[in-house]
Amino acid sequence: MASSDLLLHPVRLRIVKAFLGDRALTTSQLAAELDDVPAGSLYRHVALLTRAGVLQVVAEQRIRGAVERTYTLRVFAAQIQPGEAEAMTPEEHAAAFTAFVAGLLADFDRYLAAGSPDLARDGVSYRVAGLWLTDGELAGFLRDIAAVVQPRLANPPGKGRRRRMLYSVFLPEPAKRAGRTGRAREPRARREGSS
Repeated sequence: MASSDLLLHPVRLRIVKAFLGDRALTTSQLAAELDDVPAGSLYRHVALLTRAGVLQVVAEQRIRGAVERTYTLRVFAAQIQPGEAEAMTPEEHAAAFTAFVAGLLADFDRYLAAGSPDLARDGVSYRVAGLWLTDGELAGFLRDIAAVVQPRLANPPGKGRRRRMLYSVFLPEPAKRAGRTGRAREPRARREGSS
């Protein structure tokens, strides 16, 4: 099964996201977090992700004659691999992005439904910005973001810490079609500085 087919199923995507933040969960704990997913379906998806190497068993314990397994996420295996992403068609990318956005929307709906949301208190934000960057500047920007985020990915759960989900999307402005006239507007600061 291609990693995109494996990972972009709505339930499997939620399972993977439940493990983000270096979490170890039993199937019982996972079922409690995804309590709207039928147990039989959840166990089948966990088994499929384990066979594919996305989840790994890190502990087993006998409880009343049954074996309870504790799983962790193998982060590298929980991504669409670069070669596969390059081989995907535009339609496949559209389907993958739709699954990504649908997961984000569902997470936001669950956040809003889980009590009394206070976006300022909870540090929730969503915004869009336009940046004028060369390819080299973009590469530097992405390195800067990684330098800020990477050390925090190693934070273990602890007093006062709440797991927070970071979604990122970078999109270039669509290329201009051949044959269309008109030129791109210059940034305001540059226009105002030249007369």
